[in-house]
Amino acid sequence: MRKQWRRIMLIAVLLICLPAAAGCRDTKVSDPDVTPEQGTQEPKGPTGGTLHVMTNRVDLIESGVMGKYAKRFEQKNPGVKVEFEGFTDYTNDIMVRLSTREIGDVLLLPVSIANKELPSYFEPLASSMFAHVRFPDFKSYQGVRYGIATGSSTIGIVYNKKAFAKAGIQEIPHTLDAFYEACAKLKAAGVIPLYMNYGAKWPLQQWGENMVNYMNGSGDALNNMVNVDEPFQLNNSWGQAVSIAKTLINRGYVEEHLFSNTWEISKSKLASGEAAMYFLGNWAIQQVIDAGAEPEDIGFFPFPYDNGKQRYAPLTPDWFIGVSKFSANKELARKWIEFFVKESGYVNDSGFLPVDATQQTNLPQFQQFLSYKPEFVENKQQTDEFVKIANKAGISFWSGDYIQELIAAPDLGEAFRDLNRRWKQARKDSKI
Repeated sequence: MRKQWRRIMLIAVLLICLPAAAGCRDTKVSDPDVTPEQGTQEPKGPTGGTLHVMTNRVDLIESGVMGKYAKRFEQKNPGVKVEFEGFTDYTNDIMVRLSTREIGDVLLLPVSIANKELPSYFEPLASSMFAHVRFPDFKSYQGVRYGIATGSSTIGIVYNKKAFAKAGIQEIPHTLDAFYEACAKLKAAGVIPLYMNYGAKWPLQQWGENMVNYMNGSGDALNNMVNVDEPFQLNNSWGQAVSIAKTLINRGYVEEHLFSNTWEISKSKLASGEAAMYFLGNWAIQQVIDAGAEPEDIGFFPFPYDNGKQRYAPLTPDWFIGVSKFSANKELARKWIEFFVKESGYVNDSGFLPVDATQQTNLPQFQQFLSYKPEFVENKQQTDEFVKIANKAGISFWSGDYIQELIAAPDLGEAFRDLNRRWKQARKDSKI
């Protein structure tokens, strides 16, 4: 009941605060140091003080990695202190904080707000920060950029080679049927075939919007939903993606205790070979290695979502980072962002692909991924129209909440009909 009430309150915040200018935001409360017209200028030198950085990387705060980045930054900028605040459910929690303006100095840009809302909460970033950077205009409005990608990645199957060997799996599965057969062998060998992290919720986005947006070779699949009243169908990509997840659960190919958030535990299980696979981005590879796996024991291959020969894989940005409009130390915040993205080592430490398009990754698992010759589909920024309809429909994309409900639904067709009713009404209310 408490979770349901919390969800209702979150939806209320989304519907009230984001579309409307009155009540939840006042664009006159702050005089920004850099106006949109000044957004292409070089930032001034940083000043001293405390920098409050908000992040989803609770693991890196607890491991001390973020502290190491902060120490290096503080040494380069005497008189500065960097403090971190981590959120385990960043997607939802940051929306509540955004409505109160208590968002620190630096934060990851929420995925649930339209780009036209960015000037109300974030400061412009200098164009010099975006030289050779991938996805430069994802978080821009009227030619002004408000966020820079912290990394880029693709999505596939991260797997433990020893677990595959234990189950007698000698070849990487290239079709969905072969994938199910591999899962059956792993289960028979006493290995958890795939750790879905159902209880953590956020990883479930792989089985919804993430897969839907590339499996047909188009990065505009989500954006195209604004043109139809009933996008959720059993016989399209939505039905295909969610049905695979339901099949894995129904056949007992995933973790046993579904409703517990065991994300940190799952990394150890994959590292030890107690579990065999993740369906996540290449960034998860380093986290499994950090959990105890030998690098050579971890592999990576494209997810075989059907029985066809053509295999698509996404090329996507990770979270974008920006400067709070309500920060009292904006130039220092800009300095931290440039350091964090380009100098700190976060991209390599986290197993991302370089955000700088001129750089190449030497991640051996990614080279293995490329050997299967997937066709990459570059992700497209979700349009303001899509975000507007999604918010009005109360569908929390990228949180995993609604995917969890779809997977648990006894009748997926009925669950889709409910989403379609909400989507259709939201399109009508939005006049799109």
